[in-house]
Amino acid sequence: MQIVLNGDLVDAVGGTTVESLLMQLGISRERVAVELNADIVPKVNYDKQLLSDGDRIEIVHFVGGG
Repeated sequence: MQIVLNGDLVDAVGGTTVESLLMQLGISRERVAVELNADIVPKVNYDKQLLSDGDRIEIVHFVGGG
């Protein structure tokens, strides 16, 4: 299946969840927000939210500093 990740078309394995996608990308779930098809995915749902062919995902990293 293919998804759009931060504007780029990428291949993903069927049955992939938001949590497993973050793990594949080496991204910690602690300092990110995930938007799936224009809706924010609550962190408590990352391991339950399945991705489907054609989904649009935006991952935003939080950066600290001052």
